[in-house]
Amino acid sequence: MMERMLSTEEAARRLGVKVPTLYAYVSRGLLESHPDAARRGSLFDLGEIEALAARSRGGRQTATRLATITTAVTQLDQRRGPIYRGRPATDLALTSRFEDVAELLWQSEGPGDWTAPDLGVCPLTATLDRMRWALVLCGATDPLRSDLRPFAVAHAARRATAALTGVVGPAPPGEESGASIAERLAARLAPSAGAVPTAAVNAALILMADHELATSTMAVRVAASVHSDPYDALMAGLATLAGPLHGGASQQAYELLVVAERDGVARALNDVLRERGRLPGFGHAVYKNGDARFDALLTLAKPLLSEERRAILDEVIMLAAAHDVPLANCDLALAALSWGTGMPPDTGRTIFAVARLAGWTAHYMEELTERPLRFRARAVYSV
Repeated sequence: MMERMLSTEEAARRLGVKVPTLYAYVSRGLLESHPDAARRGSLFDLGEIEALAARSRGGRQTATRLATITTAVTQLDQRRGPIYRGRPATDLALTSRFEDVAELLWQSEGPGDWTAPDLGVCPLTATLDRMRWALVLCGATDPLRSDLRPFAVAHAARRATAALTGVVGPAPPGEESGASIAERLAARLAPSAGAVPTAAVNAALILMADHELATSTMAVRVAASVHSDPYDALMAGLATLAGPLHGGASQQAYELLVVAERDGVARALNDVLRERGRLPGFGHAVYKNGDARFDALLTLAKPLLSEERRAILDEVIMLAAAHDVPLANCDLALAALSWGTGMPPDTGRTIFAVARLAGWTAHYMEELTERPLRFRARAVYSV
């Protein structure tokens, strides 16, 4: 029985060819396809695909590729977006709690304890710095932080997620001990109890929970490959996510909306294009025909905006479309949610960081089952 199979799209992507070319390989006897009853398509054996990829390179060893990473955590689908263990994130965002999706990603027996440890008073002010501080303290207060069994890793991830959520802002009066992560996070981000968009924040957390082998996820997997403990591995992801080209992208889209409201949409877009050469919140390296996460989140975020701000957002999207700018992505939806409800400019990155702890942990667990120290790139020395 074959254990590792690839979908048609994944097989074509691995070989660097289009789907018709893949089936041409099948007709020429270079590959064998297998029926996929669940999706009415075809499956391909990973070993055969890897062997054909090696032959297409003329048998050469590749010195630039870190490793071939086979994952069962998340599949990226052009039409449906990220699919977590066979379930579309856009569906889960409407039907599930973030905690339940995290347990799904971890394949844990759950539910577990999502209570934050008592870390004392946080001395830092910037949100991301407070999160780093909380993660360090979580590890320092875990007496068995080096326990790498799956249930222990899941326990570490729950307490870390709760702790990072807790330091985003002061707890509101009367917060219930059993409040969900989305409820806790929304209450700390929103300016008043009447503006707490809990359902939208929960959906955002689910939609951002994982995105296959994103840069920060790779950092976590590299840390896992040397058997770093969960807290140190999650810190590697948090450090990578902090970059403006990754977790900070939604804040740039937030600033675009602020300027559009102040100076007018046309002027704001033109100024940003002149300064940066691109519009933040638009285009995606994977989704050429639109980011499904954008539509799913914007559906929940838009009703929270005032009529005036909905009109500004619509004008931004329409003007970009009229000039063939790539379609909007999830960063714009995160920006619209935070800008439209009066949450801080770095809200998108905050939600991103809390959410991605779930995906990082799933990939950390998966990487522990692989051969250690497999990530070793080769440098080309030049004078």
